[in-house]
Amino acid sequence: MEKSVPAASPDAYVAGLTGWQHDRVAELRDAVRAAGPMEEVIKWGHLVYLSNGPVCLIRAEGKRVLFGLWRGQRLLDLEPKLKAGGQFEMASASLAEGEALGPASVSVLTRAAIELNATLGDPTKAAKRS
Repeated sequence: MEKSVPAASPDAYVAGLTGWQHDRVAELRDAVRAAGPMEEVIKWGHLVYLSNGPVCLIRAEGKRVLFGLWRGQRLLDLEPKLKAGGQFEMASASLAEGEALGPASVSVLTRAAIELNATLGDPTKAAKRS
């Protein structure tokens, strides 16, 4: 399996996508960026948003687009498409072609995750202290 080179920037990441995945990632990205001030970076080969540590991620892969939230397990009651899994209380929504999360829902989730980081600190550092 050949390793791909990560995109040079968030804009390049989105521009490198095609079809429905491009559209879904662009929609998610717009809603996340509207939720509040965060740093947008390419980390682990996909979009990651930081505010006092990682807040959320957007990743196109195979036949899905993933929207993940650090500490998302604390937000499961806000969005039924979120599924718990992974370290740092991660939860994510896996979206196939034709599926979406509404921009309002994405913004609410992102704002709540930003607030959790503001209150509890960087989720990756908090996990190391436990």
